[in-house]
Amino acid sequence: MSSAFLSEEDRLFRDTVRSWVDAEIPKDWCRELEREEDVFPHAFWDKLSAFGAHGIGIPEEYGGQGGSIVTQVLFARELARTAAGVGWVWGVTSFSGGKGILGAGSEAQKQRFLPEIAAGRLKTAMAFTEAGGGTDLLGGMKTTATRVDGGWRLNGEKIWSTGAGVADYLFLMARSDKDVKRRADGVSLFFVPRDAEGVTVSSMPKLGMRCISSCSVHLDDVFVPDELLLGEAGKGWGYSTGTLNNERLVNAAFCLGMLDGVLEDAVDHLQTRRAFGHLIGEFQALQHYVADIAMWQKQGELVLLDGAALQSAGEPCANASNMAKVLCSEYAGQAADLGIQILGGMGYSAETDMQRYWRDARLLRIGPISNEMAKNMIAEGLGLPRSF
Repeated sequence: MSSAFLSEEDRLFRDTVRSWVDAEIPKDWCRELEREEDVFPHAFWDKLSAFGAHGIGIPEEYGGQGGSIVTQVLFARELARTAAGVGWVWGVTSFSGGKGILGAGSEAQKQRFLPEIAAGRLKTAMAFTEAGGGTDLLGGMKTTATRVDGGWRLNGEKIWSTGAGVADYLFLMARSDKDVKRRADGVSLFFVPRDAEGVTVSSMPKLGMRCISSCSVHLDDVFVPDELLLGEAGKGWGYSTGTLNNERLVNAAFCLGMLDGVLEDAVDHLQTRRAFGHLIGEFQALQHYVADIAMWQKQGELVLLDGAALQSAGEPCANASNMAKVLCSEYAGQAADLGIQILGGMGYSAETDMQRYWRDARLLRIGPISNEMAKNMIAEGLGLPRSF
C-alpha cells in the first residue's frame, strides 16, 4: 500500500501487522487450515488473540486497541494477503460482536461484552439473512420476536450465519412489531446465546472459506431476556444501517488483500518458471496480465483509502464505501482468475493458493450486499430515483 496517504502511525501499524502476518500467518499454513471443511481454526483464532487483533476498533476504555476505520482496513488487507477467506475468522466477530455492540448496545452491554470480545474470549456470528430474502432483509424477514414476561420469544430461521457453529452469541435481527407504516420499523436486534434452548445450528457446505462454517440457524420458541435486547425495541434497522459503511470498507479491504496475494504469487511464478528456454516472465501476454492486476490493485487501494478517510473524518461516505466494495470485489475476482491462467495447471491445483483466492473472492461480490444492489445505491446517491 502506498504510504503517501497514511500517517506515520498508520504506516508503523501496517508494517507491524505485515511482519506479524509473514511470521505467524503464512500462506501454506492457511492453505492447510482451509482444507479442513467445517473444522474451525482455533489455532488461527488464538494467534489473533495473542496479537490483540480482536480489540482493533474497540475503544480502549472497553479493553480494546482503539483505532479508526483506517486501522481496521489496514489490518484486514494485510491479513487477507495470506489468509484470504480464512481471515473472516477475525472479521465476523469484529463486525457482528464489536461493531454490533458498539452501535446498538447499552453502556452496561458494552462493559459486559466488549472486553471479552477484545480479549478473544467471546466469538459471535451475524444472523440477519433469511432464505426468502437474501439482500432484501426486510422484505424477506419471517423471524419474529414476541414480547413475553421478562423478555422475548424468537421463532424463525436464518441462513448464511458464518461462524454460528462455534459462536457464543448470535447478533440477530427479528421483526418485533408487524403493525408499522414502514417495513424498516418494528425490527429489533438481539444478542442471542447460541446454546439457548431452542437454537439449532446446521452447517451449509460451500465453495470457499471452508474451515469457517456458514450455517442455518433454527429458532424454536427461544427465550431471550430483556438484557440481551440491543438498543430500543423496534429500531434495530436504524442501528444496523449505522454500521454499513464500516462493513463495506472492511469487505473491500479483504478483497484488496486477496488481490495483493494474487499479485505476489503471480510475480513469483513468472520470475521462477521456465518454458521454451525462457523465464515465462519474458512473455508479453503474461506481462500484460500482471500489469492489469497491478493497475486494479492501485485503483482499489485509492478508492478504499478515500472511503476510509471520509468515514474517519465523519464525512458522508456511503457512495465511496459502496464504490470500494464493488471495485475491490470485482478486481479481486478478475485478478485471481488471471492468476490461475498465469500459473496454468498449478493455478488450478489445491497445492497452490491461487484457486483459494479465486474461490474466496467470489462470495464477496454477493455479500454482504450484492454488487448490483450497491450500484443501485451509488446511482441513487447521485440523484437518480430509488430502484428497489
